Amino acid sequence: MAVFKYSMAEVAANLKSIRDKITYAATKRASEHQYYEPRLVAVSKLQSTESIVSAYEVGQRHFGENYVNELVEKACNPLIVEKCKEIQWHFIGNLQRNKINKVLSVPNLYIIETVSSDKLANALNNSWPRFRKSDDSKLNVMVQVNTSQEKEKNGCDIVEVSTLVKHIVQNCPNLKFIGLMTIGIFGYDVTNGSNPDFICLIKCREKVRDELGIDIKDIELSMGMSSDYEHAIELGSTSVRVGTAIFGNRPPKNN
Repeated sequence: MAVFKYSMAEVAANLKSIRDKITYAATKRASEHQYYEPRLVAVSKLQSTESIVSAYEVGQRHFGENYVNELVEKACNPLIVEKCKEIQWHFIGNLQRNKINKVLSVPNLYIIETVSSDKLANALNNSWPRFRKSDDSKLNVMVQVNTSQEKEKNGCDIVEVSTLVKHIVQNCPNLKFIGLMTIGIFGYDVTNGSNPDFICLIKCREKVRDELGIDIKDIELSMGMSSDYEHAIELGSTSVRVGTAIFGNRPPKNN
C-alpha cells in the first residue's frame, strides 16, 4: 500500500467533506436521535504531529489514539502543546493496566473509550485522583462491547454489558460512564442491510436503559469508522472515529 502525506489543504478539504456528509446523514436519522450533533473523532494513529495541527487549525478538536506511548508522545509534543491548546484526546485502543498511569497523565485527556472489564474500571478509578485537575472532576469512560464476538477483538461480552456499566456507576465514583463503543466487523457491506454490530450496540444501550434506569440520552454510542460512519450516524451513532478518510493511508507502525 502506497503511503503519502496529505497537505494541510487536503486535510482541510477532507474534513469539510466528512462534516458535510455527517450533517446530511444526521438528517436521515429517526426522530428520537435528533437531539444531538454527532461528534467527529479524527483518528490520528501513526499520523504526524503536523497532520494533527493541520486538522486542528481548521476546527477539529477531538482526536483518537490507539497506542499509549504514541498518545503520550503526541500530547506532550511542543508543537501540539503550543498550537492545539483545546485538543481533546480519546484513547480508543486496548489499555493494559500497567500503562494506566501513563495514559492518565496525558494533558487534555477527554475519555477512555475502551473499558472492557471491572478490573480495568477499578484500576482507572483508583488511579484517576492522582491526575485530575480538580477534586470533583471525573474521568469520562465508555464500555467497549465485542459486538462481533470475534476472539481477537477486545471488549466485554454482550451479556455482561449491563453488569459492567452497573459496576462503574455504583462502585467507581471517580469515573463518569457516558456510553458504549464498538469496533465491529471490518468491511461490512451495508447493501446487505443495517450493520448487525451497530444494531447490537443499540440493543445493548436499550438494555442498559431498561435494567439500570439510565436516560438513553445519557448513553452515547461510539460506532462507525471511515468506511461506514454515515451508515452509523443514520442508525443513531453519537460519535464516529474517522482516520484514513481524513489523513490518508497510515504509515507503517515501525516508522
